[in-house]
Amino acid sequence: MRSESCLFADIILKAWFSQRERAIDRFRRRPVETQARMFRQLLRRGRFTEFGDRYDLRHIRSVERFQSQVETFDYETFKPYIERMMEGVRSVTAPGRVSLFARSSGTTSDRSKYIPVTMESLWWNHTLGMRDVATVFSANNPKTRVFEGKTLTLGGSCSREGRNLVGDLSALLIHETTFWSGWFRAPRTETAIIPDFDEKCAAICRLCVGEPITAFAGVPSWNLALMRRVLEYTGRKNLLEVWPGLEMFAHGGVEFAPYRTSFEELIPSEKMKYMETYNASEGFFAMADDPSRSDMLLMLDYGTFFEFRSGTQIVPLEGVECGKVYAVLITSNNGLWRYEIGDTVEFTSTNPYRIRFAGRTRQYINVFGEELIVDNAEHALLAACRKTGAVVSEYSVAPCYMSLRERGAHEWIVEFEREPDSLERFAEALDGELRAVNSDYDAKRRTTLERQRLTVVERGRFLAWMRARGKNKVPRLVNDRRVADEILAFQTEQTL
Repeated sequence: MRSESCLFADIILKAWFSQRERAIDRFRRRPVETQARMFRQLLRRGRFTEFGDRYDLRHIRSVERFQSQVETFDYETFKPYIERMMEGVRSVTAPGRVSLFARSSGTTSDRSKYIPVTMESLWWNHTLGMRDVATVFSANNPKTRVFEGKTLTLGGSCSREGRNLVGDLSALLIHETTFWSGWFRAPRTETAIIPDFDEKCAAICRLCVGEPITAFAGVPSWNLALMRRVLEYTGRKNLLEVWPGLEMFAHGGVEFAPYRTSFEELIPSEKMKYMETYNASEGFFAMADDPSRSDMLLMLDYGTFFEFRSGTQIVPLEGVECGKVYAVLITSNNGLWRYEIGDTVEFTSTNPYRIRFAGRTRQYINVFGEELIVDNAEHALLAACRKTGAVVSEYSVAPCYMSLRERGAHEWIVEFEREPDSLERFAEALDGELRAVNSDYDAKRRTTLERQRLTVVERGRFLAWMRARGKNKVPRLVNDRRVADEILAFQTEQTL
């Protein structure tokens, strides 16, 4: 017999799901009108701010005038506005005082970035996105029992810096939505935001093994590390022996494909569903709405107006083309204006608008004219794994520069979850696939580039490096040796 509180929660959830399903269907059918409404709302919010005065937002009525009147920004050019907000100045780029800032180390810089998180963006962008994950999952799996348990969320950490709360986006969300998320989330807030990863994992093992966990949420690499700790703690063979009701993993932050095999071994269940989300510090942008597809639905009613850059041309949503890769610019209810977030996406559909993550604008290798991008690397890596039975946990690629006696090459620093049947066959397969998917790389392989050099590091090396450097992601492709040399030096320090 289910408790009255569970039945009450069911009623609330079903009412919410029904409302949001209709709203999602509306913007699927009317995307341009939805974006026009977001555009008007954002102009109204911004007109009485310092930014609004500077760019005369109150007299802008069209996207064309907006684009001609307001310049584009990256983090460095927008940073002076963020610094004023952090100093406590009101109504700089968003109405009122902003006191929440998502700190991101980025993937190509050691410098921390601070992204403003207004209360409006917290509830009507990030939190709405998380609730819509539940909405979409419920619609696709009407017999699910995932909501009878809790979602184990592995958050980061946050702390007070003066009057501001600063930290990982996940920690800010957990800290600020305790009442709402406490019904459905584990562990408790004070455990979820413990700064030290080992201490946090130990606490989660103690406190959550007996909880009815039915779902996970977060970055695959960190969750994989936690899951291994849970098995070590319990002595079980797989996670279904710990939590038999597991049904879903809502993941984001990094490409999931390299981790899928490891998760399937840890959770050997046909009921287990994996749902990709695109929730960055700058906003919640997309989610996988169709289990039969590998792309994500662009979420158009979360208080974000999108623009997309290809080369020097910038177009609104209705100007994009399928098959093209674009850098993403946003104007949003977190106070960012025509801000290039550093990600690239490829449109796979315009009816409705669906995307897949294509990489970072600065993550590529083009030292020798090879134009190698993350998409090429991921495709080739998966093919090499399939051919050799390997499972890759983490990797990063850097150039090896030419010398008087040697041609150039790429060094692949790889951590295997399961090693290939032959490292030589793995290297051959990787090289062959790279040449097949990238004609520039193939041309350079016939002239200035040798086959890639494969450096295998022990399991857990990348996670240890991320923890030591305060990073959440491993830079996959870097156009210099900075990250690669640091990882290799870190390995040497730890193994002496």
